[in-house]
Amino acid sequence: MTRPLRADAARNRRELLRAAAEEFREHGVGASIADIARRAGIGKGTVFRHFATKEQLLAAIVIDRLDTLSELGESLADAADAEAALHQFLAASVEQQQDQNISFLYAASPDVLATADVTRARQRMFDSVYALVERAKQQGALRADVTGPDVVLLMCAPGHVAEPLAQQSPQLWRRYLAVLLDGLRPEGARDLPHPPPAQPMPV
Repeated sequence: MTRPLRADAARNRRELLRAAAEEFREHGVGASIADIARRAGIGKGTVFRHFATKEQLLAAIVIDRLDTLSELGESLADAADAEAALHQFLAASVEQQQDQNISFLYAASPDVLATADVTRARQRMFDSVYALVERAKQQGALRADVTGPDVVLLMCAPGHVAEPLAQQSPQLWRRYLAVLLDGLRPEGARDLPHPPPAQPMPV
């Protein structure tokens, strides 16, 4: 078992992850550890005490984002209004995508996203979404043929659709989230032309 970080150590780690994400976003995965340390206001050696390699640092950024969403989903699991809870979660996921863009990770080594810790964090987030979906279906707020993996795959859609106009209209994604939510409701639903995926990502 690993001991929890002291409050000051936890703050330093959060600041390091924030600085690293900004540096990677501006300069790609080739950004130097020295520049990340400078942005975080710490020494280069401190970075390596937290993360032995750049790949570990990239993985930690992914886990941090996934854990934030998981914690929100879990906090909403027992909400009285399951449809509103799902809406809140999906809106938060798009806001995170807009405010904390981590598209730089697509250029990272596939091994970064395949580590055991990232896999566990991803599954935790998936499970939180699945629980929200099932509860919404139980309350009749979601069409019966929509699955948890369907919703996971749709999570980033509003942000991607609105991305070309994000500078001119930063809240445009809300329009497409509303379109998405209408498509998930049972009213007026037609049969879907293809079966759902077993999981949102390949095994």
